[in-house]
Amino acid sequence: MNVKMVFILLWVCLTVPEVARAQGFADLGTPARGFAEPQPDYKLQFPADHGAHPAFRIEWWYLTANLTGSDQIEYGLQWTLFRTALSQTALSQKANSGWNNTQLWMGHAAVTTPDAHFVTERLARGGIGQAGVQADPFEAWIDDWQLVGPDFATLTVTASGPDFAYDMVLNSDGPLVFHGDEGYSVKSAEGQASYYYSQPFYAIEGTLILPTGTIEVAGDAWLDREWSSQPLSDNQTGWDWFSLSLEDGKLMGFRLRQTDGSYYTSATWIDPNGTTTSYSNGAFEADPVAISDVGGRDVPTTWNVRLPDRGVDVEVTAINPQAWMDTSVPYWEGPIIVLGSHTGRGYLEMTGYD
Repeated sequence: MNVKMVFILLWVCLTVPEVARAQGFADLGTPARGFAEPQPDYKLQFPADHGAHPAFRIEWWYLTANLTGSDQIEYGLQWTLFRTALSQTALSQKANSGWNNTQLWMGHAAVTTPDAHFVTERLARGGIGQAGVQADPFEAWIDDWQLVGPDFATLTVTASGPDFAYDMVLNSDGPLVFHGDEGYSVKSAEGQASYYYSQPFYAIEGTLILPTGTIEVAGDAWLDREWSSQPLSDNQTGWDWFSLSLEDGKLMGFRLRQTDGSYYTSATWIDPNGTTTSYSNGAFEADPVAISDVGGRDVPTTWNVRLPDRGVDVEVTAINPQAWMDTSVPYWEGPIIVLGSHTGRGYLEMTGYD
């Protein structure tokens, strides 16, 4: 679901005193307070909706990739740009000018191997050119990290940290995918929602630079786009999000953990030609199978994932259980392998385990 703006919001709460302390997990249950809210009858429009939506409080551009190296080792890659607005005055001319701009940006980049996890973070203020997104031609950037291309179908992505770097080319061979009701994705029984679409059909290739040397890699990538102003209810404590690329299709599924011990779930089945079937609460199931000690935290790194309507009953296992994102607000994110009724690979994100 890739949902990830939680991290920006926590950073905002820690660094900007005027932001009100929140409700629900990482402020995502805080009332919209004058920001725009998703509406079920809105039809996504492109290329405009590839760009930023400053009328909404939170937004992200979230790329993950499963890669195989020339050394036959499996790797994972992440490139993420988050945006948040500190107040609804973000739309005024004064608020958008220079250092008065009330938009904050955060970037995360990571590379995962079976034995190591490399991660780095960038923070930026809006209004001064340090970070931003434009829709056409598409460009998303923070400092010298870039996700750019003539359109959303053909992109290059670059990032670097103290001990790693990458330079990749992406080409999509399938359509955009809309989750929920044509991109209107409900996140709780109370009706909180976001706009959520993906491009899960990228082929990716390029170069990783790691402490062990330079490796040529190729594989497949998944890019999530999501924005809202209050996507969660105040009783949701974290989530477990899965993107699976299988031999006969793709599956996005998430479960939102609630304070009473129950879950709210949603899923999208994606046929090879891009045709989708959306599944509402209860159809998608995910249960931990094995727990790993990750820096003193109990984190589930093997799962049983089921979508009975499609005959999916698989075990997903982290390539590296220690794929902890040690950023301003930490979480777990890394590549997984899939075995069982279907085989494949994908990505797993988990929040609320710190």
